[in-house]
Amino acid sequence: MLPLHLDFSFPLEDPVLVFALVLVIILFSPIVLSRFKIPSIIGLILAGVIIGPKGLAIIASDEAFRLFGSVGLLYIMFMAGIEVDMNDFKKNKWRSTYFGLNTFIIPMVLGSLVGYYILGFTWPSAILLASMFASHTLLAYPAVSKMGISKIPVVNITVGGTIITDTLALLVLAVIAAMSQGDITETFWITLGVSFLIFALIVMFGFPPVARWFFRKYDDSVSQYIFILAMVYLAAFLAEFAGLETIIGAFFAGLALNRLIPHTSPMMGRIEFVGNALFIPFFLISVGMLVDVRVLFSGFEAILVAIAMTMVALGAKWLATWVTQKTYGWNDNERNLVFGLSVTQAAATLAVVFVGVNLGLFNEAVLNGAIIMILVTCLIGSFYAEKAGAEVAREESEKTPEIEPVDQRILISLHREERIKALTDLAAMLKNPKNKEPLYTLFVAEDGEQSRENVAIGNKVLEKAVKYAAAYELETNQETRVDKQIASGIQRTAGDIHATELVLGWSGNKYDESRMFNDMVDKLIRKGHRTLFIYKPVHPLNTLKRIVVALNPQAEKETGFDLWMSRLCNLSKQTGAPLIIFCTQATETAMEEIFEKRIGKTSRKYNHWSGQDDVLMLARTIKDDDLLFVTLSREKSPSYTPSTLGVPGLLARNFPRLDMVFVIPQVEKKG
Repeated sequence: MLPLHLDFSFPLEDPVLVFALVLVIILFSPIVLSRFKIPSIIGLILAGVIIGPKGLAIIASDEAFRLFGSVGLLYIMFMAGIEVDMNDFKKNKWRSTYFGLNTFIIPMVLGSLVGYYILGFTWPSAILLASMFASHTLLAYPAVSKMGISKIPVVNITVGGTIITDTLALLVLAVIAAMSQGDITETFWITLGVSFLIFALIVMFGFPPVARWFFRKYDDSVSQYIFILAMVYLAAFLAEFAGLETIIGAFFAGLALNRLIPHTSPMMGRIEFVGNALFIPFFLISVGMLVDVRVLFSGFEAILVAIAMTMVALGAKWLATWVTQKTYGWNDNERNLVFGLSVTQAAATLAVVFVGVNLGLFNEAVLNGAIIMILVTCLIGSFYAEKAGAEVAREESEKTPEIEPVDQRILISLHREERIKALTDLAAMLKNPKNKEPLYTLFVAEDGEQSRENVAIGNKVLEKAVKYAAAYELETNQETRVDKQIASGIQRTAGDIHATELVLGWSGNKYDESRMFNDMVDKLIRKGHRTLFIYKPVHPLNTLKRIVVALNPQAEKETGFDLWMSRLCNLSKQTGAPLIIFCTQATETAMEEIFEKRIGKTSRKYNHWSGQDDVLMLARTIKDDDLLFVTLSREKSPSYTPSTLGVPGLLARNFPRLDMVFVIPQVEKKG
C-alpha cells in the first residue's frame, strides 16, 4: 500500500526527500554545467538560489541545513591548512604577509571612502562595511586542490594571506562592536591579545602531541577520521571562545595536524573525499539559499548599495592582487588564480553584516546588498579560479618535471600480515608522487611439502596488501613465487620486474653475530646489487617527529648515492619531518647539491662525525619519536667498514623502541 500520508507540499519537510534532492543536485549540477564549461562551484551556488526559501522555496533553510553549511565552511578552512606545504609556507611567510596586508588595507581604504562619501554612512558604519570587502573565503580552494596545484607558491601565498586578512577584518569587527557599546578600554585589548595567544598555544602545541598519541594507540581508520573531525571543531569552538571567528580555529587545526597527515596518505584521501562529496557542496548550496534576487527590484537604494558594494569588493581585490603581481613578477594566469581565490565573499562577510544589522549600524539595504555581493563575487571568483587554475596546471605540467636519478619501481617483500601497513606506508613515502609505476608486492613460499599451504597464505597476505594500498590510490601488482630459498625467490622476482629497490621488514632480533640482519636479508645483500630499504617499524610513520640520518664517511661515493638520496627527499617531503644528519663535510657538500635541487631550504641540521663507530654521539641526539635512517654498505664498497656488520644489532639492542630504516645502496651489477 502506498504511503499516501506523505506531504509533498513546498518547502519539503521530509528529511529523507530533502537529503535525496540535495544529493541529486550535488551529483548532476556539475555534470550538466560542465557541458557549458561553467565551473561546478557556480552550479551548486545557483542551485541553492533556485531551491532556497528566497527562490522557488523547494527546501527550507532550516537549522539542520545551516549546520551542514557551517560544517562545510570549516572543512574548507581545515583542508586549506592541512594541505599547505609547510616548507613552502615558511619560505613564503613574508610574501603571504605582504599579500595579506595588501588585500586588507586596499579594500579597507576604498570601502571606507565609498561608505562615507558615496553611501552616506557614519565613519564607524563605513569602516565596518569596508571590513566585509577586506575579508574573503577560500570558496574555490577545493576546485584548485583537485587540479593538483594546491602546493604551488602562489596558492600557498594566497592561503597564508587569507588568514592574515580575515583575522584583521574580524578584529575590526570586534573593535567596532565594542565601540558601539562603549567597551573599548585597555582591558579590551589585553583580553583579546591574551585570549588569542592562549588559543594559538593550545592548538599549535597542544593538539599535535594528543593526535600523535591517538594515532599510535588506535590504528582504526574510522576512529582516526572521527578524531580529526573532533579536533577541527574543538579548535573552531576554542577560537570562538577566544573572541575570534571559527574559521580561524579550523585553519589553525589544519596547520597543527599538517605533519601528522601526509599528503599522499589514506587519511588525506578520506578527508578530501568526504569534504568534496558532501560537506563542501552543502556549504555552497547553503550560500546560494541566502540570496534573494528580488531585492534588486525593491527600490533604488537597494540597487545602488548592491552595485557599490559589489564593485568595491571586485575592484579592491583586483587591485590588491595586481599590486602583489607587480611586486613578485607573477604572470597573468597566476594573478587571475590568486584573484579568483581571494575575491569570493561568504563567511566573514556574513558575520560582519549580521553583527552590523544587530548593532543598528547597517540597514536592510546593506544586508541585501551583501547577499548580492556574495553571489556575484562567488560566481566571478569561481570562474576565474577554475579557468586560471586550469591554465596554471597546464603550465606546471609543461615545466621540466622532477626527475628521479633512475626510473622507480619498488618491490615490497611481504611475509607477515602484520607488516603490510608499515611496509606499504614506507614504500608510499619513498615513492615519487609523480611516478606512475604501481607498487609490486611479493610473497615467496619455500619449496617443500607445505608450499601449497604457504602459497594460499601468501595470496591472502597480498590481497590485504592490495586493499590497504588502494587507500593510497596506488595500483599494485602481486607476485607469488615458490623457490628453494626465500632470498633467491626475491632476487629472481626483482630481476624479472626490473625493480630499482626492495622494501623489506626486520624485527630487530639478531641471533647470529656473524650476520648483519638475518640469513635471508644477508643473502640479498651479498648476492644482489639493488638498493635495499630494511625497515624496523615500531610506530606509525606519520607520528614521527624527526628523521635522524647516520652516514659513514665516503657515503657520497657509493653508486647508489643519488638513488637513496632521492628517496630520502621524498620521505622528508611526505612526512614534513626535519632532518638531523650525521656525516662528514664532504658528504654534506654532496647532499646539499641534491637537497637544493629537490626540496629547497627545508629544515635540516648537520653534525660532523667520523662515522658509525661513534654511536655514543648518535645516542645523545636520538629520541623515541625519531626515525633513524642509517646507510650501510656491501663489502668492497667505498663507505664499507668492518663495523658495518654489527651496527644494526647494536642499534636494535640499545634502542628497541626506535623506528629504523637501514639502507644498503645499489652497487654495480656483478658479471
